[in-house]
Amino acid sequence: MQTPIPCNMINGVIFDLDNTLVSSALDFDWLRQQLGCSADTDLLQYIDEIPNISLREQLQQTVIDYELADARQSTIMPQCQQLLSYLNQKNIPTAVVTRNCAQAAMLKINHHKLQFKHIVSREDFAPKPAPDALVYIAEQWQLAPQNILYVGDYIYDLQAAYHANMPSCLVTNGEDLPFTQQASIVVQSLGGLTKILQQQAYMLPQERDRVECNTPSGN
Repeated sequence: MQTPIPCNMINGVIFDLDNTLVSSALDFDWLRQQLGCSADTDLLQYIDEIPNISLREQLQQTVIDYELADARQSTIMPQCQQLLSYLNQKNIPTAVVTRNCAQAAMLKINHHKLQFKHIVSREDFAPKPAPDALVYIAEQWQLAPQNILYVGDYIYDLQAAYHANMPSCLVTNGEDLPFTQQASIVVQSLGGLTKILQQQAYMLPQERDRVECNTPSGN
Protein backbone atom coordinates (compact mmCIF):
# COMPACT_ATOMS: atom_id res chain seq x y z
CA MET A 1 0.00 0.00 0.00
CA GLN A 2 1.99 2.93 -1.30
CA THR A 3 1.93 5.61 -3.97
CA PRO A 4 4.95 5.48 -6.31
CA ILE A 5 7.17 8.55 -6.25
CA PRO A 6 7.49 10.23 -9.67
CA CYS A 7 11.17 10.78 -10.39
CA ASN A 8 12.18 14.45 -10.47
CA MET A 9 8.56 15.48 -10.09
CA ILE A 10 8.33 16.46 -6.42
CA ASN A 11 6.91 19.98 -6.58
CA GLY A 12 5.83 20.29 -2.95
CA VAL A 13 6.66 18.69 0.42
CA ILE A 14 4.35 18.34 3.42
CA PHE A 15 5.78 17.35 6.79
CA ASP A 16 4.52 15.70 9.91
CA LEU A 17 5.78 17.56 12.99
CA ASP A 18 6.61 15.30 15.94
CA ASN A 19 9.76 13.21 15.49
CA THR A 20 9.94 14.40 11.89
CA LEU A 21 10.86 18.09 12.17
CA VAL A 22 11.12 18.36 15.97
CA SER A 23 11.52 15.81 18.72
CA SER A 24 8.68 14.50 20.83
CA ALA A 25 8.65 12.41 23.99
CA LEU A 26 4.88 11.90 24.03
CA ASP A 27 4.04 8.44 25.38
CA PHE A 28 0.61 7.68 23.99
CA ASP A 29 0.51 4.18 25.48
CA TRP A 30 0.90 5.73 28.94
CA LEU A 31 -1.64 8.44 28.10
CA ARG A 32 -4.19 5.87 26.92
CA GLN A 33 -3.87 4.08 30.25
CA GLN A 34 -4.36 7.33 32.14
CA LEU A 35 -7.49 8.19 30.17
CA GLY A 36 -9.02 4.71 30.10
CA CYS A 37 -8.49 4.17 26.37
CA SER A 38 -7.71 0.66 25.11
CA ALA A 39 -4.36 0.07 23.39
CA ASP A 40 -5.95 -0.69 20.01
CA THR A 41 -8.13 2.46 19.93
CA ASP A 42 -7.17 5.82 18.45
CA LEU A 43 -6.92 8.19 21.42
CA LEU A 44 -8.41 11.25 19.70
CA GLN A 45 -11.32 9.24 18.34
CA TYR A 46 -11.90 7.71 21.79
CA ILE A 47 -12.17 11.16 23.37
CA ASP A 48 -14.38 12.58 20.59
CA GLU A 49 -16.88 9.76 21.08
CA ILE A 50 -17.33 10.29 24.84
CA PRO A 51 -20.99 11.31 25.24
CA ASN A 52 -20.49 13.27 28.47
CA ILE A 53 -19.51 16.75 27.29
CA SER A 54 -17.88 17.77 30.56
CA LEU A 55 -15.75 14.61 30.71
CA ARG A 56 -14.87 14.91 27.02
CA GLU A 57 -13.65 18.48 27.47
CA GLN A 58 -11.69 17.48 30.56
CA LEU A 59 -9.85 14.71 28.70
CA GLN A 60 -9.24 16.99 25.71
CA GLN A 61 -7.59 19.51 28.01
CA THR A 62 -5.48 16.76 29.59
CA VAL A 63 -4.13 15.86 26.15
CA ILE A 64 -3.48 19.53 25.30
CA ASP A 65 -1.60 20.11 28.56
CA TYR A 66 0.49 17.01 27.87
CA GLU A 67 1.28 18.22 24.35
CA LEU A 68 2.26 21.69 25.55
CA ALA A 69 4.64 20.27 28.15
CA ASP A 70 6.24 18.17 25.42
CA ALA A 71 6.49 21.17 23.10
CA ARG A 72 8.50 23.16 25.65
CA GLN A 73 11.11 20.37 25.83
CA SER A 74 11.39 19.68 22.10
CA THR A 75 14.55 19.94 20.02
CA ILE A 76 14.96 20.26 16.27
CA MET A 77 15.61 16.99 14.43
CA PRO A 78 18.99 16.30 12.76
CA GLN A 79 19.41 17.76 9.25
CA CYS A 80 16.03 19.50 9.44
CA GLN A 81 17.37 22.98 8.71
CA GLN A 82 19.50 21.73 5.83
CA LEU A 83 16.52 20.05 4.14
CA LEU A 84 14.23 23.05 4.58
CA SER A 85 16.97 25.35 3.27
CA TYR A 86 17.40 23.16 0.19
CA LEU A 87 13.66 23.12 -0.52
CA ASN A 88 13.51 26.89 -0.10
CA GLN A 89 16.40 27.35 -2.54
CA LYS A 90 14.55 25.25 -5.10
CA ASN A 91 11.31 27.19 -4.52
CA ILE A 92 9.53 24.00 -3.47
CA PRO A 93 6.62 24.91 -1.16
CA THR A 94 6.43 23.26 2.26
CA ALA A 95 3.69 22.78 4.85
CA VAL A 96 3.02 20.96 8.11
CA VAL A 97 0.16 18.57 8.87
CA THR A 98 0.10 17.35 12.46
CA ARG A 99 -2.21 15.56 14.88
CA ASN A 100 -1.03 18.02 17.53
CA CYS A 101 -3.32 20.74 18.80
CA ALA A 102 -2.70 24.11 17.14
CA GLN A 103 -1.27 25.66 20.30
CA ALA A 104 1.40 22.98 20.76
CA ALA A 105 2.23 22.93 17.05
CA MET A 106 2.78 26.69 16.93
CA LEU A 107 4.81 26.59 20.14
CA LYS A 108 7.20 24.09 18.59
CA ILE A 109 7.40 25.81 15.23
CA ASN A 110 7.97 29.28 16.68
CA HIS A 111 10.46 28.05 19.27
CA HIS A 112 12.64 26.50 16.57
CA LYS A 113 12.10 29.41 14.14
CA LEU A 114 10.60 27.23 11.41
CA GLN A 115 8.64 28.99 8.70
CA PHE A 116 5.63 27.47 6.95
CA LYS A 117 2.73 29.17 5.19
CA HIS A 118 0.37 26.28 5.90
CA ILE A 119 0.29 24.66 9.37
CA VAL A 120 -2.66 22.31 9.75
CA SER A 121 -3.59 20.84 13.14
CA ARG A 122 -6.36 18.51 14.29
CA GLU A 123 -8.67 21.48 14.90
CA ASP A 124 -8.66 22.26 11.17
CA PHE A 125 -9.39 18.86 9.61
CA ALA A 126 -10.00 15.27 10.67
CA PRO A 127 -6.68 14.02 12.07
CA LYS A 128 -4.46 11.54 10.25
CA PRO A 129 -4.83 8.87 8.96
CA ALA A 130 -7.64 10.86 7.33
CA PRO A 131 -6.25 12.47 4.14
CA ASP A 132 -8.39 15.64 4.29
CA ALA A 133 -5.60 18.03 5.33
CA LEU A 134 -3.23 16.73 2.65
CA VAL A 135 -5.88 17.10 -0.04
CA TYR A 136 -6.59 20.65 1.17
CA ILE A 137 -2.94 21.70 0.84
CA ALA A 138 -2.68 20.16 -2.64
CA GLU A 139 -5.67 22.27 -3.64
CA GLN A 140 -4.13 25.40 -2.12
CA TRP A 141 -0.91 24.80 -4.03
CA GLN A 142 -2.82 23.82 -7.18
CA LEU A 143 -0.55 20.79 -7.54
CA ALA A 144 -1.41 17.20 -8.36
CA PRO A 145 -1.21 15.05 -5.20
CA GLN A 146 1.13 12.66 -7.02
CA ASN A 147 3.71 15.47 -7.17
CA ILE A 148 3.61 16.22 -3.44
CA LEU A 149 5.68 14.21 -0.96
CA TYR A 150 4.39 13.66 2.57
CA VAL A 151 7.12 13.06 5.14
CA GLY A 152 6.47 11.46 8.53
CA ASP A 153 7.59 8.88 11.07
CA TYR A 154 4.47 6.81 11.77
CA ILE A 155 1.97 4.51 10.08
CA TYR A 156 -0.75 7.19 10.19
CA ASP A 157 1.44 9.40 7.98
CA LEU A 158 1.81 6.66 5.38
CA GLN A 159 -1.90 5.86 5.43
CA ALA A 160 -2.90 9.51 5.07
CA ALA A 161 -0.54 9.95 2.12
CA TYR A 162 -1.81 6.81 0.42
CA HIS A 163 -5.44 7.86 0.70
CA ALA A 164 -4.54 11.33 -0.59
CA ASN A 165 -2.79 9.68 -3.57
CA MET A 166 0.55 11.15 -2.49
CA PRO A 167 3.94 9.43 -2.29
CA SER A 168 5.27 9.15 1.24
CA CYS A 169 8.66 9.29 2.93
CA LEU A 170 9.10 7.42 6.20
CA VAL A 171 11.79 8.76 8.55
CA THR A 172 12.76 5.86 10.82
CA ASN A 173 15.14 7.78 13.13
CA GLY A 174 17.22 4.61 13.24
CA GLU A 175 14.36 2.40 14.48
CA ASP A 176 13.33 -0.94 12.99
CA LEU A 177 9.71 -0.16 12.12
CA PRO A 178 7.21 -2.83 11.00
CA PHE A 179 5.48 -0.68 8.36
CA THR A 180 8.40 0.39 6.13
CA GLN A 181 6.93 -1.48 3.13
CA GLN A 182 4.02 0.96 3.09
CA ALA A 183 6.31 3.94 2.39
CA SER A 184 7.37 5.16 -1.05
CA ILE A 185 10.77 6.19 0.37
CA VAL A 186 12.46 5.10 3.60
CA VAL A 187 15.28 7.12 5.18
CA GLN A 188 16.91 7.07 8.59
CA SER A 189 17.04 10.85 8.87
CA LEU A 190 16.03 13.97 6.96
CA GLY A 191 19.53 14.16 5.54
CA GLY A 192 18.79 11.00 3.57
CA LEU A 193 15.80 12.67 1.96
CA THR A 194 17.88 15.72 1.03
CA LYS A 195 20.33 13.46 -0.80
CA ILE A 196 17.55 11.69 -2.69
CA LEU A 197 15.94 14.95 -3.80
CA GLN A 198 19.31 16.35 -4.87
CA GLN A 199 20.13 13.24 -6.88
CA GLN A 200 16.80 13.29 -8.67
CA ALA A 201 17.04 17.02 -9.39
CA TYR A 202 20.25 16.54 -11.38
CA MET A 203 19.25 13.44 -13.32
CA LEU A 204 19.09 13.69 -17.09
CA PRO A 205 15.70 12.71 -18.60
CA GLN A 206 17.08 9.44 -20.00
CA GLU A 207 18.54 8.61 -16.58
CA ARG A 208 15.20 9.20 -14.87
CA ASP A 209 13.56 6.75 -17.25
CA ARG A 210 15.82 4.00 -15.92
CA VAL A 211 15.28 4.76 -12.24
CA GLU A 212 12.75 2.76 -10.29
CA CYS A 213 10.61 5.40 -8.63
CA ASN A 214 10.06 3.32 -5.49
CA THR A 215 13.38 4.44 -4.04
CA PRO A 216 15.20 2.05 -1.65
CA SER A 217 16.03 3.08 1.87
CA GLY A 218 18.93 5.41 2.53
CA ASN A 219 20.70 7.14 5.38
